[in-house]
Amino acid sequence: MIESSSFSVCLFNRLFRSLTKDFLLLCLHRYAMALYNQHVCPVNNWVYNESCVEPLPLQRGPVLCCTLDNIPLISKCGTLPPESCFFSLICSTGSFMVMLIGLLRYAHVIEKHQNCILNTAGLSAGWLCAAGLIMVGNFQVDFAKVLHYVGAGVAFPSSMLFVCLQSALTYRLAKTQEEYWIGHIRVGMALLALIALVLSGVFFCQESYALQHASAIFEWIYCSIIMFFYGTFAFEFGGMSGNTLMVLSKGGAMQSFSTSDHKTEVGGAGHHQPESLSIL
Repeated sequence: MIESSSFSVCLFNRLFRSLTKDFLLLCLHRYAMALYNQHVCPVNNWVYNESCVEPLPLQRGPVLCCTLDNIPLISKCGTLPPESCFFSLICSTGSFMVMLIGLLRYAHVIEKHQNCILNTAGLSAGWLCAAGLIMVGNFQVDFAKVLHYVGAGVAFPSSMLFVCLQSALTYRLAKTQEEYWIGHIRVGMALLALIALVLSGVFFCQESYALQHASAIFEWIYCSIIMFFYGTFAFEFGGMSGNTLMVLSKGGAMQSFSTSDHKTEVGGAGHHQPESLSIL
């Protein structure tokens, strides 16, 4: 059973590393698809009009007439088919991955250290983010605006809360120099994400076309930082073992693990950490 659990953990580590990279590429591909179909205007376009003679998809020529409906927000890049199909797929799969990563991180902290309020709060914030993300992806902004904004109102703050809690948790549990460096990286990414989120929200509420366009850019920056933040979990997940899955199966109880087993796992994790850091 332990060998089967170790194989499952190893398989997840490989999937995690590839999906973190592929998710960002898929998001950029969705923007390229929306741009190719002329459903949104390019990022380098800062000129918008109140109305246009022809809708954007019907326009031809080097100069396009853009309105506020064509600002390249993340939601706008996934409103119309075919990119809306990819948007729903990415958000649904991403929601599942956020729940799974949050749960494994929760179990990993219990296995290596002990449970605490920060760990439980981090799991809750991650699952709230997953719930909001699946609402955002399956209720497009042009067809179910209220539900879409409710999902965004849950996903964005909870994802920010998640990275802040995980950054604090990293410092609290850090013992080695490498763990402190990961904490520094996560705090830096959390600060950048917070700045991007605040600027995106403030600019989005303004009437200026240029500021709303800047809001879209900061929104993309924020989501990119969050995805890179999830990528940093490769450092901890590289040291996971089959016992991590056993923690989940026992509902987070640690009484069944002996002190010697715990020391063995800590020693084994030390051999995995340099390799995980190099992969990161």
